[in-house]
Amino acid sequence: MKAGLLRALVQQKKVEPAKAEEVLKKFASSEEKSFPSFLFAEKLITPKELAEFGSSLFGYPLFDLSAYEPSGTLPETPVLSEDAMLEYHALPLFCRGNKVFVALSDPTLLPVISKMMFSSGMTLEVVVVQDDQLKNILDNLGQKSTALFDDLEDDELFAGSAPAAQNIQEEDKDADGPVARFVHKTLLDAINGGASDIHFEFYEFFSRVRFRQDGQLREIVQPPLAIKDQISTRIKVLSRLDISEKRIPQDGRMKLNVTKNKAIDFRVSTLPTLFGEKIVMRILDSSAANLNIDILGFEPYQKEMLLEAVHRPYGMVLVTGPTGSGKTVSLYTCLNILNQPDVNISTAEDPAEINLPGINQVNVNDKQGLTFAAALKSFLRQDPDIIMVGEIRDLETADIAIKAAQTGHMVFSTLHTNNAPATLSRLLNMGVAPFNIASSVNLIMAQRLLRRLCPECKVAIQRPPESAMKDAGFTDEDLAGNWKMYAPSPNGCDHCRGKSYKGRAGIYEVMPITDAMQRIIMANGTAKDLADVAYQEGLVDLRRAGLLKVMQGITSLEEVVAKTND
Repeated sequence: MKAGLLRALVQQKKVEPAKAEEVLKKFASSEEKSFPSFLFAEKLITPKELAEFGSSLFGYPLFDLSAYEPSGTLPETPVLSEDAMLEYHALPLFCRGNKVFVALSDPTLLPVISKMMFSSGMTLEVVVVQDDQLKNILDNLGQKSTALFDDLEDDELFAGSAPAAQNIQEEDKDADGPVARFVHKTLLDAINGGASDIHFEFYEFFSRVRFRQDGQLREIVQPPLAIKDQISTRIKVLSRLDISEKRIPQDGRMKLNVTKNKAIDFRVSTLPTLFGEKIVMRILDSSAANLNIDILGFEPYQKEMLLEAVHRPYGMVLVTGPTGSGKTVSLYTCLNILNQPDVNISTAEDPAEINLPGINQVNVNDKQGLTFAAALKSFLRQDPDIIMVGEIRDLETADIAIKAAQTGHMVFSTLHTNNAPATLSRLLNMGVAPFNIASSVNLIMAQRLLRRLCPECKVAIQRPPESAMKDAGFTDEDLAGNWKMYAPSPNGCDHCRGKSYKGRAGIYEVMPITDAMQRIIMANGTAKDLADVAYQEGLVDLRRAGLLKVMQGITSLEEVVAKTND
């Protein structure tokens, strides 16, 4: 088929005749299996040119895959095997009646695809797509479970399995073995891909596994629906959950030994849904948390204010923001700075997500009576210097934390508010006295995480009209500066796996409590009163912090607006 494609390119004067034979010989000696990919590497044609050429020459519609999201609308029995999809760069898109629409980047492969689909009884409809877009989708789909089952390692990767897990394997190896290996491979892929969460989801006609990477959920694989109960049972056994209970939510933990010297903890949550139990696994990888304050994204003056506050002998530092905004990493970065042999540090968390040697970490357990408040009371009898409370949820916890801060201890904690000034209202609503807030809180910091533009494929763009830039928050001084604005690449690249973003950076609103702010708090001022004083004293809010990242070429304006549009 490669000769047919090359002949068509020669006829259309896309490739010189003298070059054609040389190209075929070079391809035969190369390790590249995809002929279109080889042509792209040799810069004989671009993916866009090939798609337009194929559509025009063969008369098939041209289809844009940039907005396509794979779904569960394919037939239960795939019309093409995964091996065929990867080898021939073919993707079944959707079905209408007995017609299946298949995306091809090389239309000369149509006879091969038609022959493969003959036994399915489906009518083939072809659309031509760009090869790079198609490759990204095929890569992101991940391996199908049938292929995974053949190549996975043995179950000895798991540590701490309950006896029930061993019994299942011994009694029903043929049924449970492949499922166990599928779960193993999924967990390893999530760890290697830098995912923070794994979602196992089961619906009426399909199931899927999704990873949360850089804050975004991406579908990885659609395992057979017939094994959904086996997947749930396998995970629940390893997490020491009740496999017979499917009517109520359950929470558990498990551990995976990646190497002899590295183990990863998982926090497991199950939730009964209409068609099975949804399982979400939070990856608690301490080694993946970078506790270097210089790379978290602080502006120099913000870093200076934070360090000044955390090095005080007593008081309270509060970090606010929604779930998943990086509060825990920020707190542990501060603790890591203060973690010295002559300091006693204790933390109460739900649960402890980062293991830091030298720090006494406690997992709260409400069912057993070990609440945040109970842990705090115990800490105060343990000769502490520094205390970290995972979250202030109620007045009792807040009161104990504030008393600790007032009696010579450094206290770190988190709350859920949209910005730093709003923390005042949150504490007041809990019932904390204004005097206690003013006398104990040293600094409040709000934060968000923004996706970083991929440094390999981000594209420079022309700035939007001045009015739009000012509406976003840019100043005249900003607009007069000589800086470039960047946007995500439409198709991404291999470095970012087609996502156009890679990694995340923090933006921060660092608000030290000054004398003027203390007077506002003592006078029963509102969060708006506090914000007015803070901005007069030079507070940089989250939107402004995000715009600075745009000016530095770290992220896009769209990302900043989406994450700071409170």
